[in-house]
Amino acid sequence: MTGNKGKLYLIPSPLGENDPAEVIPTPVLESLHHFKTYVVEELRTIRRYLSKAGLKGHIGELEMYELNEHTDQATIESYLRLFEDGNDVALISEAGLPAVADPGAQLVALCHKHDIEVIPYVGPSSLMLSLMASGLNGQSFAFCGYLPAKTDERRSRLKSIEKHSAASRQTQLFIETPYRNDSLFKDMLEILLPGTRLCVACNITMPDAYIKTKTVAEWKKENLMIGKRPCVFLILA
Repeated sequence: MTGNKGKLYLIPSPLGENDPAEVIPTPVLESLHHFKTYVVEELRTIRRYLSKAGLKGHIGELEMYELNEHTDQATIESYLRLFEDGNDVALISEAGLPAVADPGAQLVALCHKHDIEVIPYVGPSSLMLSLMASGLNGQSFAFCGYLPAKTDERRSRLKSIEKHSAASRQTQLFIETPYRNDSLFKDMLEILLPGTRLCVACNITMPDAYIKTKTVAEWKKENLMIGKRPCVFLILA
């Protein structure tokens, strides 16, 4: 790299189709006018976000580069050139906090390796908001990411997570691809112990947000259909 190095700014985005002003702090929205270079998970989503955030009519003036699960390492490393001559770069995930359960973490790691300053900004996190609202243990918790897609492997993982939660009294958080939400929920009701507490947190920060914590035995009396809503699951055994 030549000249002064720019900085990497981690810019949160809404968790749904909210007006950004409802969930993103005003100073963060105002900062968006500072950047000319963006690394984003999904171009269309971020263009809509920036337009709603006050950059409508200026999107075409911005440089945007994708970083998602399909981006190869060589391409990610090529993004180091974006920081040349003091140019600051904004990293934005498709939803929520960048680099948390997000491929953008690879760029953050690369910046640390090359002594590029990383600056995180405040915004909504589905994981933290669901934990706050769950009533489960907020002193000790772990995020398990996505569970296996295959039914047998997923059920085995659920039992392992529950066993660890019981031994450590630790809340366990995990997520699923939305179209598999109901399959996962069905597995949990069949596999987990009746007394294990389970929180289902869907569409957090949206007008139709749904956040409920019940025991597995209590959930079995319900007829909940989650559907394809973005959802966080939490258990405490």
